[in-house]
Amino acid sequence: MDLLQIASLLIVLAAFFGTLNYWFLKLPSSIGILIVALIASLAVMGADFVWPALQMADTVRAVVTGVDFSEALLEGMLGLLLFAGALHVKLSDLKDQWRLVALMATMGVALSTVVAGVGFSWITGMPLLVALVFGALISPTDPVAVLGVLRAANLKKSMETKIAGESLFNDGVGYVVFLVLVGIAFPQDDHHASGLAAAAQLFFQEAVGGAALGLGLGYLTFRVMRRVNNYSLEVLITLALAFGGYSLAVYLHVSAPIMAVCAGLLIGDIGTQHAMSDETQDYVDAFWKLIDEILNAVLFLMIGFEVFAVAFEADAVVAGLLSIVLALIARFAAVAIPVLVLRPFREFSNGVIPIMTWGGLKGGISVALALSLPESEWKATILTATYVVVIFSIVVQGLTVGPLARRLGREPDLV
Repeated sequence: MDLLQIASLLIVLAAFFGTLNYWFLKLPSSIGILIVALIASLAVMGADFVWPALQMADTVRAVVTGVDFSEALLEGMLGLLLFAGALHVKLSDLKDQWRLVALMATMGVALSTVVAGVGFSWITGMPLLVALVFGALISPTDPVAVLGVLRAANLKKSMETKIAGESLFNDGVGYVVFLVLVGIAFPQDDHHASGLAAAAQLFFQEAVGGAALGLGLGYLTFRVMRRVNNYSLEVLITLALAFGGYSLAVYLHVSAPIMAVCAGLLIGDIGTQHAMSDETQDYVDAFWKLIDEILNAVLFLMIGFEVFAVAFEADAVVAGLLSIVLALIARFAAVAIPVLVLRPFREFSNGVIPIMTWGGLKGGISVALALSLPESEWKATILTATYVVVIFSIVVQGLTVGPLARRLGREPDLV
């Protein structure tokens, strides 16, 4: 299948499964599409087990594995998703929460990586460095999935800002940490730096370079938009920034996710205030919300079908089930310790830690990073465990975090 046929198939299936969810399941759109896709995948496997001559599972598996999920997300969809998410987070709101957001996106990611990595090494017996790679890829949270659910809970703006800001930045930081650890754990891999010195250089290059590029391109785009007063052209300019900036970041070997977040934050705040008319703001906002919804529908559809790429061996499944608890413990450490560090300097409601722990949903980036790993004896185990954690996180946590937030996030108000 060529690119157009694959894209057409994904859009058609996303629309079809979304309609089934709307008619019958009535779940949040992305979660509903994932569940329908997963049910369809398991039904195909079941039919193949009952009637082996059909070979349906092998046919679908060939199509699924023919789509490079890792490349499609990491070098395509992720930039647009992060830009869209950052576009709706205001710097003025983030300014009041920046200390917690910064600590959780740095100290929190580091803590989560270590806790999950050490625990996974103990569970599976794999080398610690390889297990830390699993810790790094399971640490990033999915900002769009959790925000879509939490908005229905009508939380205070400050709580949404904490979750959105931390999720946007820990995606970028987690990706950089993953690249560094892969370079150390798999030094024979030519696509990543090897050795501690090279890893430190890579981290600085990716993180600082990505932020500088995002702010630079964002400011240049802002200056151009100030001289334009045409909503359709300005929407096109923001799309060019997201697409072109992400591609340029990949070409320059700096962090494309961090670039997308920084550019989106600058345009979403300063650009909205000083470079867009009210009409343009409405169109830009509606356009990127629509892009967000469509890409998330396709992304969650692809996650549901990736079950065909996972080898469900007994030991790997057990490791995956244990990793659910491990991922929650790691997430708790990533949230609780930064909150405790800042507690002497500001007030927090007791609801902050449980909501942000349970609301730290894992998503497509974790699956994509697991699929991008160099071939090794441990890749299948890591991929299976990652997939089990992601499915549990999206389905179970995603469907229950709203009620939890409504229960804990209203009275007293979270600050």
